[in-house]
Amino acid sequence: MSKRRIKKVAIVGSGIMGSGIACHFANIGVDVLLLDIVPRELTDKEKAMGLTLEDKAVRNRIVDTALQTSLKSKPSPIYNQKFASRITTGNLEDDIAKIANVDWIMEVVVERLDIKQQVFENLEKHRTPGTIISSNTSGIPIKFMNEGRSEDFRQHFAVTHFFNPPRYLKLFEVVPGPDCKQEVTDFLMEYGEKFLGKTSVLAKDTPAFIGNRIGIFGIQSLFHQVKELGLTVEEVDKLTGPVIGRPKSATFRTVDVVGLDTLVHVANGIYDNCPDDEAHELFKLPDFIDTMMENKWLGSKTGQGFYKKSVNADGKKEILTLDLDTMEYRSKKRASFATLELTKTIDKPIDRFKVLVGGKDKAGEFYRKNFSAMFAYVQNRIPEISDELYRIDDAMKAGFGWENGPFEIWDAVGVEKGIELMKAEGKEPAAWVTEMVAKGETSFYTVKDGATYYYDIPSKSQVKKPGQDAFIILDNIRKSNEVFKNSGVVIEDIGDGIINCEFQSKMNTIGGDVLAGLNKAIDLAEKDFDGLVVGNQGANFSVGANIGMIFMMAVEQEYDELNMAIKYFQDTMMRMRYSSIPTISAPHGMTLGGGCELSLHADKVVAAAETYMGLVEFGVGVIPGGGGSKEMALRASDTFRKGDVQLNVLQEYFLTIGMAKVSTSAYEAYDLGLLQQGKDVVVVNKDRQIAEAKKHAKLLADAGYTQPVKRNDVLVLGKQALGAFMVATDSMQASNFISEHDQKIANKLAYVMAGGDLSEPTKVSEQYLLDIEREAFLSLCTERKTLERIQAMLKTGKPLRN
Repeated sequence: MSKRRIKKVAIVGSGIMGSGIACHFANIGVDVLLLDIVPRELTDKEKAMGLTLEDKAVRNRIVDTALQTSLKSKPSPIYNQKFASRITTGNLEDDIAKIANVDWIMEVVVERLDIKQQVFENLEKHRTPGTIISSNTSGIPIKFMNEGRSEDFRQHFAVTHFFNPPRYLKLFEVVPGPDCKQEVTDFLMEYGEKFLGKTSVLAKDTPAFIGNRIGIFGIQSLFHQVKELGLTVEEVDKLTGPVIGRPKSATFRTVDVVGLDTLVHVANGIYDNCPDDEAHELFKLPDFIDTMMENKWLGSKTGQGFYKKSVNADGKKEILTLDLDTMEYRSKKRASFATLELTKTIDKPIDRFKVLVGGKDKAGEFYRKNFSAMFAYVQNRIPEISDELYRIDDAMKAGFGWENGPFEIWDAVGVEKGIELMKAEGKEPAAWVTEMVAKGETSFYTVKDGATYYYDIPSKSQVKKPGQDAFIILDNIRKSNEVFKNSGVVIEDIGDGIINCEFQSKMNTIGGDVLAGLNKAIDLAEKDFDGLVVGNQGANFSVGANIGMIFMMAVEQEYDELNMAIKYFQDTMMRMRYSSIPTISAPHGMTLGGGCELSLHADKVVAAAETYMGLVEFGVGVIPGGGGSKEMALRASDTFRKGDVQLNVLQEYFLTIGMAKVSTSAYEAYDLGLLQQGKDVVVVNKDRQIAEAKKHAKLLADAGYTQPVKRNDVLVLGKQALGAFMVATDSMQASNFISEHDQKIANKLAYVMAGGDLSEPTKVSEQYLLDIEREAFLSLCTERKTLERIQAMLKTGKPLRN
């Protein structure tokens, strides 16, 4: 069998989903043809321009407008705006023949069977036999879409269901048609995971598939419970947000963002097409939803839903909440529960569930009802929507942003406790669950030899979850492979002579224990191993240095101790660069301040595509003090070429720090000089990141890694650069673009990046730059304005601007 490769795809339908999917294929380097219908009439603007229906600009207006709208949306659907050049637009009349040259055709038109069938008929006239063809439908049965199609079409047809927005949500449901070849299904599953960076979930051709079937059940269940328990919108969102490992938008805010009409459409589809579902009546919409639909209170798209932005009598912006009893908007109320207070010292959501279901207040009652309903529902969906229970968990985590799936939560509560909760609500365990417990199986999942096993119902045994060989799951190996641990880090042996240093501090901030752990990791690697990876699988790589520690030292005027602490940070970063073993940084999510500095000093960065990297110290009134300011001067020096205006090159690096720029993806970090072309790499699937980082560490080691020689050849521009930068900051301050304090910070940075007030361009050592960087950092810590900014940051989590 020949190896199938995807070089070009055609996306038919350029709406929000179609354009978003097109952008994500462009993100991974695929050539995209995006098609839509031809307009039937001119706009007033087109008439004024003298255009006709035959002009290309008119014929491609729908697709071009949709794509441009998508590219301007926030958050952006594309890793880097330059990648949009990989998308070619066209229409379904002039450009339909071009689909003969693509490797995959994906239909993303409106959810109407008649329209989809017309599109498929048209596509089949031009499609090359053997080409994969798929639909992004969220629920139309494949047997209806297959009607009238050729055998080759049916053999290569499946549903490939992305969740919106396609760049950010990881769920990729693959639903093969009844005649779809196994090799096509296998290819789509692998492509989704390996290339698109998704969690590929094999689903059956049932209404709403897996993600929406379970997700909509959960929301509908809440809709009915909210009145029964007398809960407010705010209370439900408090109970169903981060405290249980769900997104901040929780339930009602999520519905507002997605659109109430979208949810109603899916719920009605399940109600109409699943008459035998034991929870059938639950998919009926409660009265308050009917009222909202009639009033067109659909959420963000109509300006109001469960929440509404408003301006109060004082002219201040305010978010109002819908009172579900009066159906009128009112000021938001603070939600608090005693049960939630009991979980404040429990870091991981998975460890909170036992406490939550034992609560004695309304919150405890809510969780018992909510989880028992969910457990009862998911147990009965096997084998209807999936033969394997892990696929349900994977779908909910990847499609709805849940940290833990339903069966994982059931395990956390305890299988027998979950059965007890169900029985208290008049629900019985499924026969397979009763049988499992009778066999002495006490959990749906187990971990063995670093791999996850799940309870397989047909074989009545724990079976290794497939697809793990490409991953290293730190949760699974942390205890068994631990080499060293302190309060800041855990160091694990990840095999093949490579160790991993995993931060364990709050928000993965870098303080004394983390620095000690990093030094220990380098010591261990140099003595007994071949390489070091610094990576974790938390929400973020690191939000930076522990500014609380800096604040306390500065307030107490312990400047000698602060100087030593900053030097320790700098020395640790330099050890990352100048150790005798290769060091790899694996950043993802927020990689700010000190987290960014660590990555700048690694031998190689293996970044997740969703890495938001930046040197943001200006926001708290200081400059990067852990080698970041030095490093940007060094990188500018390495970029200087003959004929370049060197000052202009240095200025770009200066502005990256001075404007506290943060990349919106790893690919943007290249543009900011934070990642380096030809050296650092990007991984689209974050689940593969640690394994990929390990691979690169081993490659460097096997290639004969040699300890680098310290640099003494950094070209700094001295007074030439310092004078130019100070003139610019003086002008900005005089024009009130920046405050006096901002000017002071910028001038300190200018001094460091210029290499001081040297009379002419000079080559200096890294240590020289580190010393003046540290001196500048410490001098800023004596400023009252700096301390005010740090204090504000500690209180609010946001930098103070003045």
